[in-house]
Amino acid sequence: MIEVSKTNLRGVLRIVPEVFRDHRGQFVETYSRELYKKSGIGFDFVQDDISRSKKDVLRGIHGDKETSKLVSCTYGKLFFVVVNCNEESSEFGKWQSFELSDENRMQIFVPPTYGIAYLVLSDEAVFTYKQSTYFVHGKQFSYRWDDPRFGINWPITNPILSERDKAGHYVR
Repeated sequence: MIEVSKTNLRGVLRIVPEVFRDHRGQFVETYSRELYKKSGIGFDFVQDDISRSKKDVLRGIHGDKETSKLVSCTYGKLFFVVVNCNEESSEFGKWQSFELSDENRMQIFVPPTYGIAYLVLSDEAVFTYKQSTYFVHGKQFSYRWDDPRFGINWPITNPILSERDKAGHYVR
């Protein structure tokens, strides 16, 4: 069973799967094509990716015009942000943040043209995501994490960044 709800961003969904807890720990089914399809998320995901990062690492804002994603944090805690990066949209720059963790098991469904970014809040975190298309180098867009057009309220002022995320660039 999963609970699916809309967010403040058109097409972006918040998903909370049922978590079974007992004295041994917890069990959660992270994806079932049939169950997600019945809930309105009927994509054939073709690629799964995992990113492991340490505290204060900030990755993103990245995305592309074709890929839907189903994201979660399987270990640790993240400050996760989704941004409307469609420059032709009247909602360009609108964003929403979520806390994703191995405790709440929340997932976020992100449609194409939205950028995603996250900051690691715990000592270490593992971010996982399913994609509806295969990754193609050079087809992604990137914006700086602190792009003033977005005004994201990050809970950090000096994150650990890659060279790509320091620069930010847009690929059309």
